[in-house]
Amino acid sequence: MFAKRKKRPFIEVTKLSSLIAEDVEITGDVCFSSGIRIDGRVKGNVIARTVEGQTRALLVLSEKGQIEGSVNCGDAVINGTVIGDLDIEHFLELQSNSRVSGTIRYEHLQMDVGASVRGQLLAKAENRPATGQVLELAVDKAASAERR
Repeated sequence: MFAKRKKRPFIEVTKLSSLIAEDVEITGDVCFSSGIRIDGRVKGNVIARTVEGQTRALLVLSEKGQIEGSVNCGDAVINGTVIGDLDIEHFLELQSNSRVSGTIRYEHLQMDVGASVRGQLLAKAENRPATGQVLELAVDKAASAERR
């Protein structure tokens, strides 16, 4: 009854210090070290700088935002479109309007109903068993049941 609850990963939203507004389009890589919110469009890689050996910077991509390129950061909240790979060191939240085309590498993942991923989901090897576990989504289970 009073068992200890497992600590859930969390994101420090207070780290946001930069904004790429809705009417801004950037062609080229974007590097940041604290936190960034993207409401506009980036045609290039979005990369968090490593500070004291850790990549704990936060990326928030709003429903209006779009990235065409790879993303590498500590934490990310995605609600827009990413065409490219995501490499997230700590916690990734894919909200209901997110659309990702590419390989996603993550430590912790929260995926809301409605989020779309076209590519692979790969849990980082740290804290994971070495077995070749495959994530089978409910849609895939229904399709494979119909084929039988």
